Order: sequence, then structure tokens, then C-alpha cells
Amino acid sequence: MRKTGATAYHSALASNLDDVFEILKEVTGSLQEPVVSRVAHELDPFQVLISTMLSLRTKDAVTEQAFKRLFSLAPSPEQIILTDLADIENAIFPVGFYRTKAVHIKEASIMLMERYHGKVPENMEDLLTLPGVGRKTANLVMILGYGKPGICVDTHVHRITNRWGYVYTKNPDETELRLRRILPQKYWMKINDYLVTYGQNICVPVSPFCTRCRIRDFCARLGVDKSR
Repeated sequence: MRKTGATAYHSALASNLDDVFEILKEVTGSLQEPVVSRVAHELDPFQVLISTMLSLRTKDAVTEQAFKRLFSLAPSPEQIILTDLADIENAIFPVGFYRTKAVHIKEASIMLMERYHGKVPENMEDLLTLPGVGRKTANLVMILGYGKPGICVDTHVHRITNRWGYVYTKNPDETELRLRRILPQKYWMKINDYLVTYGQNICVPVSPFCTRCRIRDFCARLGVDKSR
């Protein structure tokens, strides 16, 4: 699509964000939301942090069983420190990169005890000092652990907002920073839940279901060569 066309779609979507997010809320309400968001009310900030770390590059069903096994064994940083690394690995297997994640969980727990008296930080700067924690994880901890505004951008949010023509960015971190400038704050805390669910079921990476998409009239469909 020519840039002028994409710009027109950007303008249309930006002018109709209330309608777009209302549609996303309605459609995703009948679908399964991401596991960490779904169970966050049952977890403390430390458990939100660890669950989010486990969820990276791992299917939700695997993530959920892994953090349940781990938290039955060691639900706090104090108890993680006292748990053998091999036992952590066994508890979280078969999440993606489980050995690396086990090391990060152990190291992050040690750091939390030494620097923060066992309390998970509530701000981006301190969260990013923890091993295995990037901006996506830090934002999700702030949102789900503390109810603070943040924009959690994963591959779905990055892909879909670029597909819409709402942003023009090269990676999720760029997308987050751009969205912080242009997306009204009232949408920040829900955009990840909506677009992850939407991206898993309708606006999929390859051959998205555009005929089933109720926001297609606002979408530039950038990068979409084939759809259903």
C-alpha cells in the first residue's frame, strides 16, 4: 500500500479508537485471555514476575502448569533461594529455555532479597536490572502486579499495530515507545490482553482471518499478502 493510503488508514483508526477498542473488548471477551492476565488476581507481584518470565516463548497451557508446580515448591524469593537449581528446572520443564529461565529465576530472587528486601520493584528502571527481565516483562509486572499504567508489547502487539498502520516500527521496544507517545493512556493497560488474544485467533501472523475481522475497515493491512 502506498504511504498516502497507509496514512489515511492511520487517521481513520486514530479517530475511531473508542470503537476499535470496544470491538476488541467484545470479541476477545468470548476467547481465552493470556494465562498470566487470567490468574494475576491470584498471584502476588513476585509470582506475576516469575509467571511472566516463564511465559516467554512458551504456550499458555505449558506456562500455567509450570508456575503451579514451581509455586507449590517455592512460592517466594526466600524459598526459591533455598531450592536447588535442578529442582527449579524440573518444576518448570518443558517451558522454552527452561535451564536459562531457572538460572534467571534463582538470580533474580537473590537480587530481590539483597537489594529490595524481597519486594519486587514497582518501577521500570529497577525491574530492568533483574536477570531475564526485559521491557515486556517489566511492563506486565507493573500492570498486573501493581495496577500501574504500562504498555506491554509482545510480537502480537508489535505486528498488529504495524499492520493497522497505526505505528511504523522495527521491533517491540520501538513499538512500546511510540505507543507511549500516541496511544491515549486509558488504553495502555488492556492493549496487550486484547491484541494477544486477537493475534492468536483472528489477526494471526500468516494469512489472517480478515473476513472475520470487525475492525478491517480501519486497518491498512500492511504486510498482508494473503488473508482468509
